[in-house]
This record gives sequence, structure tokens and C-alpha cells, in this order.
Amino acid sequence: MKPRHLLLIASIAAFALSAISAGGAFANDRYATPPPLVLSPDLSAPWVTQLQPQRSTGQLAPTAPRIYQNNNRPQQRATTPQRSANGQQTRKKQDKTLRQNTVAQQGSFIRASATAPQNPAKAAGGMNPIYLPQEVDYTTKHKTGTIIIDTKNKFLYLVGDNGKARRYGVGVGKEGFSWKGTETVSRKAEWPTWHPPKEMIARERKKGRILPTRMEGGLANPLGARALYLGNTLYRIHGTNAPSTIGKAVSSGCIRMRNQDVEELYERIPVGTKVVVL
Repeated sequence: MKPRHLLLIASIAAFALSAISAGGAFANDRYATPPPLVLSPDLSAPWVTQLQPQRSTGQLAPTAPRIYQNNNRPQQRATTPQRSANGQQTRKKQDKTLRQNTVAQQGSFIRASATAPQNPAKAAGGMNPIYLPQEVDYTTKHKTGTIIIDTKNKFLYLVGDNGKARRYGVGVGKEGFSWKGTETVSRKAEWPTWHPPKEMIARERKKGRILPTRMEGGLANPLGARALYLGNTLYRIHGTNAPSTIGKAVSSGCIRMRNQDVEELYERIPVGTKVVVL
């Protein structure tokens, strides 16, 4: 056999052997474990983003309704305090206005004349504001702590130091029931019981008004919150449930004051205080 024939046979054998080896390798690779699948970052990012809340907290993400509520709450917090603040501002303005009116009224009261005007402007409750309590200049020979009642001008003075006095408006006895003189405070009572005198009961019965023989202390009691009894007489300095009568001559001889005024006077004077009725 010629040499070139031998070379050809050897080449064919080598090719066949190579093909057989490659086929076996391909067969083995078919059953081998495939490599892990790797996604492009552009494809994997949305999925990783959705899974992150669960992996970081271990809890399910909030449902849509809860998210809506949370989003709405800041809006409620932004509006509700605003309404509350407006309400507070309104109340503050009202309080400020009330204080200003009170101060203005007090200023006008202090500047008012010591005698009742002919055509007085009415205060709340129908009472002339000039009869509200105030500190005034007052010259008298009587000692500090003396009560002086000016029945003509309807004022009660509690004499102070250095030519000053605390002045209150009062209601006094109507015509035929007024009196003058000097007494002392013999007794003090809080929310006193009222025992109408027999003469008053008979007098009022003729007018068609039936008075009780006894009335316990209270807001409906005509003696009001406090009473200062004058000596052994039937007269008293007392409160009233009808403040519009202050500055008028309407009583049966007693001296009446607003409840808040008689409470103040009650605390300022002791039993034994001298009372001068002019």
C-alpha cells in the first residue's frame, strides 16, 4: 500500500475518534446541573422593590385603605387645629372686649358726679352705673370704719383713711318709711331667714299680696345674701334679689344693696360698727 493511502486512512480514523468523543461530551452535558439564571438589572429591579418591605419588616405591606387614611390624616390635622385656634382667638377677642368695656365703665363711674344725674344712663339689670362700688374723696368728722348712709342721694359710704371712702349705691325707705339716726351693727348673718313683720303682712294683704310668715335664706329671699342688723330695730342693711331697685326709695325702711356689694361690706366691717343714717 502506498504511503499516501496510509496517511488518508489515518486522517479518517482520527476524525471518527474525535466525533465519537464530542458526542459523548454532549450527552453528558444534557444531564448536568444547569447554571443559575441571571436576570438583567433592568428586569429584576421592579420585583426586588416590591419584595423589600416584606423582607425588611417581616409584615405585610399596608392595604390600600390604610394608606388612604394615613394620607388623609395630615389634612385633618391641618384644618382641625385651625378651627380650634380660630375659636380660641374669638373667645380671646370677646374676653378682651369685655375687659375693655368693664374698664371703660369703671372709668366713667369714677368720673361721675357724687349725686345722681337727672337722666341717668341705665346699667345692666336696669341699675344706674353711678351706684356701682367705687373709691371716692369723702370728708367727714366720723372715724375710719364708720358707715354713713346718705338717704337723699342713695349712697352708703364706708369711711376710709386720708379723706377717702368706699361708696356703694343703695335702695332706701319709701316716703313715710324713711328714718334718720345712729345705730350700731348688732348682728351679722349670711343668707338670712326673713320674718316679715306683722304690720307688713297685714299691709301687703290689703294689696292682695300674701306674704309668708317665714322664708329661708336663698336667692328668692328679699334679704339677699347678707344682712347687717341695726341695734334693736327692725331695720337692716341687706342684699336684694331685685338689683334694679338700687338708687330708689322703695323699701319699708331697710337699706338694700346688691348682693355682691353687701357681701363685700359684710367682710369689711365687724359687729359693733357705727352706722349713721342721714
